[in-house]
Amino acid sequence: MTEGLRARLDHVTEQLVPQADALHPSEAADRLALHVSQILESALESLPDKERVATGVQVVRALLAQVESQLDWDVGTDRPDDEGMVLRALRRRQPDGTPRAIDQPLIPLLDTTLLTNAPGEPTVGSQLRTEIASADRIDIVMAFIRMTGITPLLDALRTHRREGRQVRVLTTTYTGSTEQRALDVLRDLGAEVRVSYDLTTTRLHAKAWLFHRDSGYSTAYVGSSNLTHSAQVAGLEWNVRLSSARNASVTQKVAAVFDAYWENPDFRAYDPAEFAEQTERSTREDETYLSPVEIRLEPFQDRLLEQIEVARARGRHKNLLVSATGTGKTVMAAVDYARLRPTLTRDRLLFVAHREEILRQSQATFRHALRDPSFGERWVAGERPREFDHVFASVQSLSAGAIDSIDPAHFDVVIVDEFHHAAAPSYRRLLDHLAPVELLGLTATPERADGLPILDLFDGRIAAELRLWDAIDQQRLAPFTYFGIYDGLNYGQVPWRRGQGYDVTSLTNLYTGNDVWARQVVKELTDRVGDMAQAKVLGFCCSVDHARWMADRFNEVGIPSLAVWADTPTEERKRALLDLQTGRLNVVFSVDLFNEGVDVPSVDTLLLLRPTDSPTLFLQQLGRGLRKAPGKTSCLVLDFVGQHRKEFRFDLRYRALLGGTRRELEDRIKQGFPFLPAGCDLSLDRVASEKVLQNIRESIPTRWQAKADELRTLARSHGDVSLATYLQQTGLDLEDVYTSNKSWSDLREAAGLPLAPAGPDEAVIRRAIGRVGHIDDSERMATYRAWLLGDVPPQVSVLDDRRRRLARMLVGAIAGQALTKEHTLQSALDLLWDHPQVRAELRELLDVLAPQLNHLHTPLVGRPAVPLQVHARYTRLEILAAFGVGDSVRPANWQAGVQWVEPEQADLFVFTLDKSAGSFSPTTRYRDYAISRDLIHWESQSKTRADSATGLRYQHHAARGSDVMLFARLNTKELAFWFLGPATYVSHVSERPMQITWRLDHPLSGDLFASFAAAVA
Repeated sequence: MTEGLRARLDHVTEQLVPQADALHPSEAADRLALHVSQILESALESLPDKERVATGVQVVRALLAQVESQLDWDVGTDRPDDEGMVLRALRRRQPDGTPRAIDQPLIPLLDTTLLTNAPGEPTVGSQLRTEIASADRIDIVMAFIRMTGITPLLDALRTHRREGRQVRVLTTTYTGSTEQRALDVLRDLGAEVRVSYDLTTTRLHAKAWLFHRDSGYSTAYVGSSNLTHSAQVAGLEWNVRLSSARNASVTQKVAAVFDAYWENPDFRAYDPAEFAEQTERSTREDETYLSPVEIRLEPFQDRLLEQIEVARARGRHKNLLVSATGTGKTVMAAVDYARLRPTLTRDRLLFVAHREEILRQSQATFRHALRDPSFGERWVAGERPREFDHVFASVQSLSAGAIDSIDPAHFDVVIVDEFHHAAAPSYRRLLDHLAPVELLGLTATPERADGLPILDLFDGRIAAELRLWDAIDQQRLAPFTYFGIYDGLNYGQVPWRRGQGYDVTSLTNLYTGNDVWARQVVKELTDRVGDMAQAKVLGFCCSVDHARWMADRFNEVGIPSLAVWADTPTEERKRALLDLQTGRLNVVFSVDLFNEGVDVPSVDTLLLLRPTDSPTLFLQQLGRGLRKAPGKTSCLVLDFVGQHRKEFRFDLRYRALLGGTRRELEDRIKQGFPFLPAGCDLSLDRVASEKVLQNIRESIPTRWQAKADELRTLARSHGDVSLATYLQQTGLDLEDVYTSNKSWSDLREAAGLPLAPAGPDEAVIRRAIGRVGHIDDSERMATYRAWLLGDVPPQVSVLDDRRRRLARMLVGAIAGQALTKEHTLQSALDLLWDHPQVRAELRELLDVLAPQLNHLHTPLVGRPAVPLQVHARYTRLEILAAFGVGDSVRPANWQAGVQWVEPEQADLFVFTLDKSAGSFSPTTRYRDYAISRDLIHWESQSKTRADSATGLRYQHHAARGSDVMLFARLNTKELAFWFLGPATYVSHVSERPMQITWRLDHPLSGDLFASFAAAVA
């Protein structure tokens, strides 16, 4: 071996060894394999054929020896023999004993390349045909399929199926191009075919083949070619051929996303009669076909209903659901009622709306959801109920029918549609009179044009509100293109009133002081709008004078504009909005009209001309432009950014939009907002980005001393300040207090506030308090709060097994660093109770965490001693303590992702979906993921064989009476794992590692599925 080659091998191991501990074993092996292949390719290409094998064996043996010694990997018998040979294929024998000939792809299975059907390169179709014979399974996703495309492949596919190997096909009726005959042929040869009949323009356009090979040499074709003759042979098509040997992470993602689509109910098993009916309907020009309401909740809908259930579990039985128009509020209400019925002594229902057509549609939805074609009676337009058990009534009929004669407790469930009307006298009288078990309000907007309140009926609370992203992802709202533009205004001299924001009069004077700013607004708008004459623009202003002034400036430059506000006569306002819709006006400037008073779905441009750090108002303004309308593809948003006072909070508005922490928001701004729904774009110009980042850093205290100063100032005006009050008043998050091993007690001490006496291990135990900031299940909160209120610790001798383990979870997390092997559970509790300030802080922390509970939790069935709740979060230490692993006080150390607990007969798996430290890693994201809400793809440790004792236990755990428990987190920044609950083995492919599919006993909640899924189709 040459010195140069030896130096390259040394360099590889020097790079790999420091990373190995942080890598998933499979990823470390993948990186090693890539390094080896690159070295071999460059080192051997100049050698004669006869020397390549021997030299390659020598190189691989040398590298494996280095890896084995430095990484403590047991390479064992997998070393190559000294006499190497190249294995090219395993072929079946013919009846006469000769090996059967198979086509060999011109592109080696190791290579990645781009195919364009260019002269001198093989066609895509020819290469697909040659890959079929060596594939163990084939997955195909095609926007459309025609006979001309599949005919050349049929012989190879038939042979593939005759040998019992799988073919799965996903396709659509998009553009009406898929031929039924082609699907019939695929079905007849034994392929599994699923079809999506969704014709919206944002659905499946993908074209890909995935050839699975158990040898590890899978390949994929991803590109522009559908299954047609021209696409496969003659068209100007681009297709990338990927090799899992070189591009493992990409082929893993192809497999993951395909499985996610395959499990999505949008894709239905191919039925010739259904296909013919659906495609015939889609081509009829003289018929408007409305498909029946399909009672299958989308993940976001199920999540909203879960939030309402959480509110009810906390004793709140008047709840408001806020969800955009077109997101299926009535469907959600019907499913919610169906779930409620078994819990009610009676199930009398009153559904209230203000229009007859709404009542008829709603009754039909409830009938479909309840599988009862005769459900309900209407009380509207002369119709009157006979039974009065399930009534769909107009508010006008109820008002005319003597509301006072209805027994207030007659109806168990009252649902009010379009609840933003509920402040009107007719609604108010009805709601003040009725006393149902459950009240549910439905609305797209909780605000009214007349300013009358509706949230007071719900204690100022919205139980469940649809996130903007969910509505855009589900194509219920239009996507947007958002520009943050620096306008040069300095707000430093504009007075600020706490709780109210900038002084409106001074703000108006700043805007209207000269025409320069208005000219900039006009220029930015006209530069970005393609045809100003066709634009429909809504501008938000800070005052009536500001709106009038802006309208005058726009009219002066020939852009027809008008200002409206709350006192504008109703007819005049309606006429202005009609003129905007029809094009007689191009711009309407409004003041504090964020509701149905300004509702023109065709609005395609928004001008944000007033500073608001209120997340509610910001999202309402944005929502005014996101209503879908014919011909509207997206909404342009121009937001003008100046130099703001430090009291102004950019982070509040952007976090309401994007989610995440303030630190994550800073990263997103610096990266240019890379994670947005399809079709959306958000950008800040260079200066605007700098100003926003500066504001985020300066608007709240970030240095420890500044945080202490803020606490001291609050204490002067509020007296002794609780943790909850401090966070509310300062806008800080818990992570801002529990940072750098600090605690709330440390902050109180720095601010000079009184503390309880210190215990013997005060500093050590205080540092650990932040490690329980993830507690989110009511059982732990209630148990710990009850214990911490007492001056003496709980007595272990009177605790049952479940509470002993809860105690272990508490002391292990908080006092673990101060405990020794000599400590018993009782002495550990005694030690914790010797720190009264720590106990006081824990009580305050639980008070902050309690209102944040937002998932339904389910205890483990059949394991009364294990105090874990499905869909709550736990650290490794807490998981082991809950399963009784370790000594009487401290759980055992657990670094690996798997743990077999013999006494409990349970396998515990903790896994991280994105194993990188960042927010996205294309090489690690698709090893462990959710295929559907009840299916999880999980990869075992790299050495696990299918026929090993461990592998067999995984496969046969149900028959053997052992359980599999899954715990997942999104990334390595998270300390705690979501408990996904028990799971059952479904299937696996490959080994070392095994790629196993598990079925969850408890389906993922909508938000967890959206976070954990490889793709949400």
